[in-house]
Amino acid sequence: MQKVAQTWLVLDLSHGDGTALGVVTALQFLPLLFLGPWGGVLADRYPQRQILLVTQSVLCLVSLLPGVLALTGAVSLRAVYAFALAMGLTLAAEKPALQSFIAQTVPKADLPNAVALDTAAFNLARIAGPALTGPVIGAFGVAPAFFLNSFSYLVVLGALLRMKPVPRRTAGVSSSARHPKGQVRELLRYVRGRPDLGSPLILVGVVAGFGMNFQITTALMASDVFHTSSIAFGLGSTAFAVGAVTGSVAAARSDHCGRAYLAGTAFAFGVLEVVTSTMPHQAAFLLMLVPTGAVLILFMTAVKSALQLGTDDAMRGRVMSLYTLASLGTTPLTAPLIGWISSAATPRAGLAVGGLASALAAVSVGVRRQGPVHPRAPLFGRQRRQRRC
Repeated sequence: MQKVAQTWLVLDLSHGDGTALGVVTALQFLPLLFLGPWGGVLADRYPQRQILLVTQSVLCLVSLLPGVLALTGAVSLRAVYAFALAMGLTLAAEKPALQSFIAQTVPKADLPNAVALDTAAFNLARIAGPALTGPVIGAFGVAPAFFLNSFSYLVVLGALLRMKPVPRRTAGVSSSARHPKGQVRELLRYVRGRPDLGSPLILVGVVAGFGMNFQITTALMASDVFHTSSIAFGLGSTAFAVGAVTGSVAAARSDHCGRAYLAGTAFAFGVLEVVTSTMPHQAAFLLMLVPTGAVLILFMTAVKSALQLGTDDAMRGRVMSLYTLASLGTTPLTAPLIGWISSAATPRAGLAVGGLASALAAVSVGVRRQGPVHPRAPLFGRQRRQRRC
């Protein structure tokens, strides 16, 4: 609901400027680009549930304030930019802790299924949120959408307080863990010697940066190409989320996360996104978003499973911070570009460019020969054999 309401508010304040929409998206994810690894340091040094309790409380407040300003008529584009940046700063600490916290909730053998079910739960919210937001904005204005989202954080906080996570095993952490700079350097050495971790991170960075700007492209398709009302404004996000939930359910029953599978699903996603950009009518466009979302989630879930299973417990927060940086932190670099292409040419061009970039990256990773793991790569004891999902 927050994303749809914020998008609608930005388009209203900027009179449909796609560049402004790209800027607010970039501001929301810019901190992840610079502070993501340090968020992973926090996740490895402090109890992750405590981090989540603090960050969810801040996000609750950041969701409330735009609604108050919108209700009083004092909202401005600069204020929306400021709230987006504040949310981005909070997400830089929240995302690594959230991804790592999953490993404390189930036995390791069930971790791929937990990752997939977590993705399914997230995407169920992506269905319900946009589906509710359109009618709420149409009937009551944009402020109640922000208020409802702010209230939802109270449910999250209550759930976190009731959970009993399994303690982490952090034996073997090197002495550099005492210093944040040393921890980040340690992370880079660890990943540099592990091509089984580096290749998925590079691929997800390209796919997310260029192919996953649906917050911009579907909004502009709705407003500029199909000229929909506010009630139908969230249908693109809903259709995409329906496919994402379908993909999450399929991923929960799958044990694939090899390099060929990652490259194949990324390539299929890129092709589907290009096909989606050519749909002549809104109904066909919405229909194509369903398989596009499904294949994307198959790819993203496989990446997360590969990283979770291949990472030592003491490094999990930092490695997952790189995943967060790759999946969300690349957006500040590409969102303004996709927004500009969508405004200067057409929203269809923005979608097509994202799909082509994703497909080309998948081909590059798929044909590249996987080199041997560097024998000095592990920093926590003997070399471990690469896991298979």
